[in-house]
Amino acid sequence: MENPSEKRQAAAARARENPDPHENRTPMPKVVLGLVVALVAWGAWYIVSAPINEPSALGDRRTMADLRGKPQAAGGAVDGAAVFQGRCVACHQATGQGLPGVFPPLAGSEWVTGKDAKLASIVLRGVTGKLTVKGTAYNGAMPAFADQLSDAEIAAVLTHVRSQWGNTAPAVTAETVAAARAETAAMKAPFDGDVALGSPGG
Repeated sequence: MENPSEKRQAAAARARENPDPHENRTPMPKVVLGLVVALVAWGAWYIVSAPINEPSALGDRRTMADLRGKPQAAGGAVDGAAVFQGRCVACHQATGQGLPGVFPPLAGSEWVTGKDAKLASIVLRGVTGKLTVKGTAYNGAMPAFADQLSDAEIAAVLTHVRSQWGNTAPAVTAETVAAARAETAAMKAPFDGDVALGSPGG
């Protein structure tokens, strides 16, 4: 027969034990559920009703038309200023002054206002080595744009730089650039600065 003292000890031991774990399903509060449903409904309404072809109220307000860019003018005219901004401004700067000792200026440059065919050839084939501009020697490298720009684009950007920052030289035509392209087609390397180019007007 079990001793009463042993019964009490066994009962005390069971009382000290943690209860067995069990799964307890707590339903989501109705307030939280209502907020989730309302948020999903609002998101669906916003996506369906948002005007995709109009500027947004916040953030980037450009339209698809803005991102496509301006159409070319009648006759396929090219914006020389836009070509300059995209291809030349990093080195020659928006002021046309270049970077002293690194990139030569275009403002007042005898190469810019000199013979148009030679200027076109420089842009088409590039230049390396010593090039003297306004009495200062530059030892850098200008990339060739023959494979990157069309004759019309080169003509437009050259016409632009020949009429900016005090420069006053005649426009350059696409035909002039095409002739320079054909004349220099056999070149495998850029012009070797002053040595290869001679004088700006020659």
